[in-house]
Amino acid sequence: MGHLADAAVSTREAEVLAAVGEHLSNAEIAARLFISVRTVESHVSSLLRKLGAEDRRALTRIAGERTGAPRAARPQAPALPSALTSFVGRVRERAELAAAVEGQRLVSAVGPGGVGKTRLALAVAADVSDRFADGVWYVDLVPVTDASMIASTVVAALGLGEQPGRSAQQTVLEWAAGRRALLLLDNCEHLLGGVAEFVERLLASGPGIVVLATSRARLLLPFERVFAVDGLSVADSGADAGDALALFEERAATAGVTLSEEDRGRITRVCRGLDGVPLAIELAAARLPTLGVDGLEAGLADHLQLLTGARRVDGRHRSLRSTLDWSCALLEPPVRSVLRRVAVFAGPFRADAAAVVVGAPPVAAREVGDHLAALADHSLLVPVAAGDGTRYRALETVRQYGVELLDDSEELDATRTRHLRWAVDAGAELLGADVPMPEWRARFDRLADELRAALGWAVARPDLRTTAYEGKTLLAALCHRRGIPSESQWRYEQAAGLAPDDLSAATALHRAAGAAESRLAGDDAIRLHRAAADAALRAGAPASAARDLAQVAELMYRAAGTITDPPDRAVVRAVIEEAREHAGEDLAARARIAVAEAFAESEADPDAARDAHRALELARSVGDPLVESAALDRLTIVQLADGAPRDALANALRRTELLAPVALDADLGFELSDAHVMATESAIAAGDLPTARRLAERIRDLPLHREIRHVALARLITVCALEGDWELAVEAGGRFRADWERAGRPRVPTLRRSAQAMALVHGLRGEAEERSRWAAIVEALAPVDRPHDQHAAAFFEALLLLHDGRPEEALVELATPPHELRRWYQGIWRPWYAALWAEAAVLAGRSDARARIDAVRAATAENVVAAAVVDRADALAAGAPARVLAAADDLDRAGCRYQWARSLVLAGGAEREKGVSALVAMGATVV
Repeated sequence: MGHLADAAVSTREAEVLAAVGEHLSNAEIAARLFISVRTVESHVSSLLRKLGAEDRRALTRIAGERTGAPRAARPQAPALPSALTSFVGRVRERAELAAAVEGQRLVSAVGPGGVGKTRLALAVAADVSDRFADGVWYVDLVPVTDASMIASTVVAALGLGEQPGRSAQQTVLEWAAGRRALLLLDNCEHLLGGVAEFVERLLASGPGIVVLATSRARLLLPFERVFAVDGLSVADSGADAGDALALFEERAATAGVTLSEEDRGRITRVCRGLDGVPLAIELAAARLPTLGVDGLEAGLADHLQLLTGARRVDGRHRSLRSTLDWSCALLEPPVRSVLRRVAVFAGPFRADAAAVVVGAPPVAAREVGDHLAALADHSLLVPVAAGDGTRYRALETVRQYGVELLDDSEELDATRTRHLRWAVDAGAELLGADVPMPEWRARFDRLADELRAALGWAVARPDLRTTAYEGKTLLAALCHRRGIPSESQWRYEQAAGLAPDDLSAATALHRAAGAAESRLAGDDAIRLHRAAADAALRAGAPASAARDLAQVAELMYRAAGTITDPPDRAVVRAVIEEAREHAGEDLAARARIAVAEAFAESEADPDAARDAHRALELARSVGDPLVESAALDRLTIVQLADGAPRDALANALRRTELLAPVALDADLGFELSDAHVMATESAIAAGDLPTARRLAERIRDLPLHREIRHVALARLITVCALEGDWELAVEAGGRFRADWERAGRPRVPTLRRSAQAMALVHGLRGEAEERSRWAAIVEALAPVDRPHDQHAAAFFEALLLLHDGRPEEALVELATPPHELRRWYQGIWRPWYAALWAEAAVLAGRSDARARIDAVRAATAENVVAAAVVDRADALAAGAPARVLAAADDLDRAGCRYQWARSLVLAGGAEREKGVSALVAMGATVV
């Protein structure tokens, strides 16, 4: 099972193994690698055999050993885009551009369309990749039609995903800090202002970042190094006729034609007439088999002559345009129509999509596939292999040429309208598609740019305003399901501006607020709920306004940590009263207000439980699962504060059951995530580790967490640490750390506990260096004095001290009596803390040990693990090893393997060696 090469593992099998190591399902691996699920299954079976692995879990471990996942190695950039044809010539330019990239922080490769900027930049990026420890990253800006999407496009290319509470630009800038990486921004010319602003901020945030941009015009930044990309060299004579001829010969050879010496001289003149522009040369070479050298010379000469009188046009551009005109003129009329009409596609497209968009006279829909193949044969389209079959892509220069032809033929609006309707129909079909999530995400990723481009055009058309509104709403819903809540929020806000009436605007703004809640952007959520209320009042819908105002008040307490400046109680009360004024007798509004009122009280208030139950009764009478879930959340909080974790768990689980059948949309996002988090926390409070494990695995797989693995894995790490499944904890911790570092080491206080758990695990295993690393992560995630985590931190520290045989020091950590931990978030860890507070006193021989045991009985009664630890402490104090072993049995049944093994050691006698062996097997040190 050592080296993959020794096991004759193929490149594809190695890719599958790496994906298995990321805990991806076969369907997810298939979507990532563009292969079938059956092929993945075959590769997995082959890997099991070749590597001698017993099962998939063993493969996961092998993958971790190979990639160093537990060491949190920085992820490698994906491979640069590969071309179907070889890169020819440009030895001097390649070396000079590489030197510029190594010596400057911003280099712009500038030249006309078709001159080969992208191919040169990709070649240079590959050449210098070993100079950048954090990789070379490629970002194609062709599909981006709005400058505000630049940062989001870069986030997607970097694989960072949405980071809670942060904009896409903040995510990129934090990623850049401390990185040594090259970012290749391709095709910037249509977004010059936006790219310039983005690059300026990026380079200021990341001193080790270098940007290589390709564009038809410079970015106009003072520190920009402009590298002019000219046509390929064309020699006057001699054996070396230049790069242009070499390119022509290679492409002609691909088509099965070899040039004679006489032909080489004539083709050299053709290349000179084309100004050495690579795309023009490739188009000409594609015609050689059918026209011969005579036909090429005659045809190109005629078209070049037509443009020689044109003024104020760059010669290279004129040569390319003439070549495109000539190539197009040689096409049959239907094929020519297809060429110009497919120009409306923003990215690679399938033949069936093209049939819908371009299939209008003189083009028969059934013949579109043949026409696309013909265009690919003539190098006017590029076939692209994809997971869902062959797609076709137009080079940006050819696409822009097609748009010009559409405009000249007065077909542009009609074709764009067909493209819009196709994209909206495809989006609606996708929204309702019942397919595995990996396949769904892949389909969205292929469609999204088409929807964005089509809607970007439609918003400027008064006659398409309704379609644009519906399309923006659709795109917003799709983005939220994909796990891009920031774009979902933005698209809903755009939809509100296009809405046909105030009530529709209110609905869009309400959903925008829900998307903001999903991304933990509390300030935005409050602003948008207020805007929705204002729109509802204008529409004459006061009850709807009341519901949004109630949610404003609810968020001010429930999500105070996501708000920049949380308001005081008087402000919240004023908002509740404002909501009440508009609610009237509307039951749904009254229920929402009752929930807000319940959250506005302290959980220590004597009436807190009564008001939470009242809110729950009203919510149930409405029949809205989201309102009922919010009411149950409040009741769960009160019960955790009151020391009733089993009741809290029952209500938290009820939330997850309520929300399970609800369609995933902007309203659901925050509620769904919060329900699973609170259920996991409540299960921990109750010591129900199997349930906590099951819920933590669900959190890991939630759609909104798929792109932010450190958030997805956080609770699972904590549960595994408590269970004693340290192998999985270390593996998940490595992935947590890698993703968190890649995301720019964001400060996320709610993740601090998971880092504390990892520090504990490495401490128990005697891995001091790794423990120190995780201790530093703990401090980087949140301030040291954050009250939410102090008691949990004390528990983890005391557990390690007790393991090391240092009970007196553990008592120092546990100085606060458990009964003083009264807040709901302290209620999660109060039983665990209380159990150690008692046991440490026993092991230290304190005189108050018996009093402590009696004092914590009530606090630990509803936590099966904590209660067993207290029973163990009681047995140790009484010198009753048989009772210690009985506690061990309870801990074993509870799924707490570490405390079970520790109990055997503490019991002594014949069972001690069994406990020592179990601890050693877990990787723990034994004192």
